[in-house]
Amino acid sequence: MMSAKALPSIRSCELPQGALLSRYQHEGTYADCYVTAVARPVTQAEYVEAFYTTVLFKVERLLLSWLVSKASTDAQAGQLAAGTLTSFAAWSVEARSANQLLMTDFRGRTRSWLMATSAGSGAFRGTRLYFGSAVVPVVSAKSRTRSLGFVFRVLLGFHKLYSRALLYSARSRLVRTRTTEQ
Repeated sequence: MMSAKALPSIRSCELPQGALLSRYQHEGTYADCYVTAVARPVTQAEYVEAFYTTVLFKVERLLLSWLVSKASTDAQAGQLAAGTLTSFAAWSVEARSANQLLMTDFRGRTRSWLMATSAGSGAFRGTRLYFGSAVVPVVSAKSRTRSLGFVFRVLLGFHKLYSRALLYSARSRLVRTRTTEQ
């Protein structure tokens, strides 16, 4: 299994100011944020499409198709990126801005967030790519307490590694795309 050290270009960070995911930074909710950089301008649409069409994410899409009958295609990922589709696989668009996309899963428990921002100036014009997620607690009918649940707590380490791997895969795809265009 891949370790976090195997993904050195991806680091954990605080949510940037104005992040759509910040609405889920309250007590009881889990929220994370990872960032990387690409040494070229990348549009939000490029980033979203690259993220949802990586080989790694295609595996997740295949699992969602089998497990919860939520199939999706690369063409739909492109439509989502272009802003002409409001649902994709197991998610629907909760909020969108020029450089951010916030998705919610069909059960309303998790959020996925993507953001691309300009980085650098002058000769170096790159892009910072952010990826974050949130898990909303459920209220127990029995105890009336809010909890993320046993399964999430057990899988948290995997979730963190998988989030970094997803961002790394999207970054790699964007770097390769630029290299093949030149």
